[in-house]
Amino acid sequence: MKRVIYSLYVDVPAEEHYGDSKIKYDTTEKASVTVNAFKKHYQKLIDSKKKYAKSIGADFVMFEYDLHYKTFERNFKKDFPMFTGYEIINFYKIHLLYELAKWYDEILYLDFDAVPLTNESFFDKWDLSKGICVYNNNRHVDKDINREQSIRSPSAKYFNCYAMLLEGGHDPKNDVINTGIIGANKENILKLDFWGKFFDTMNLMTKLRTEGLDDLYPENIYKIFRYDNETIFSYKVEVNKIDIQWFDTKWHYFFDSQHFIPKETKIVHAICKEFDTVWRYYEKYNF
Repeated sequence: MKRVIYSLYVDVPAEEHYGDSKIKYDTTEKASVTVNAFKKHYQKLIDSKKKYAKSIGADFVMFEYDLHYKTFERNFKKDFPMFTGYEIINFYKIHLLYELAKWYDEILYLDFDAVPLTNESFFDKWDLSKGICVYNNNRHVDKDINREQSIRSPSAKYFNCYAMLLEGGHDPKNDVINTGIIGANKENILKLDFWGKFFDTMNLMTKLRTEGLDDLYPENIYKIFRYDNETIFSYKVEVNKIDIQWFDTKWHYFFDSQHFIPKETKIVHAICKEFDTVWRYYEKYNF
């Protein structure tokens, strides 16, 4: 059984995070917090993942701004010039999932801001033959269609996936999936078929952004539709009927505005980028 943990870091300029969005929540200043935090904590974020992989007997691969990424970015921009740098990177991490599935049986992906806080093996805890492991972000969905929301909000992804499924003749009910941490085996990765008929998926998303879908949503909702990897992931899960195992908050702790990390946390996803708090916890428990 060959197992690997991987992560990805590419320094994306702050202005490449939100593209042409005019939503008040989507600001260059907000993106700069992420850019600066990653630069400051760069080495620790890599070392913590590498140490965890070694402790559980898995390989670790760190992907960065190399020739492979440059080629992917160039080809993506050629086919989809409307994509921001941030969006391209988030599709690249899914591309890497499929590349690694050629060589490994089981894979754990960690966003660069996700830090393991345990020595317990993820692969021993989760039986990946039972389904892909991801975090359910439904509790962050605000279904008030008249409220202004960010293009990267769970609500935007929910509404977008709902419209895509409805347009395709499927049951529009969907779960908002966060791809910041993904655990999967080779079989379920291939079954997901994320890249299957990808141009058709892009055309569908473009049509919904520009033309809408009858009177389903007001204009302000269509304005927050983007080309988002998590929207497509949720869409493919529903269309291809993929078995999912939902992470509990121990294995994907969504560290956003709480300013604390519960002791039982296994992997913390530092959405807030308060890495000093993460390192205090990390050192306190001798990880």
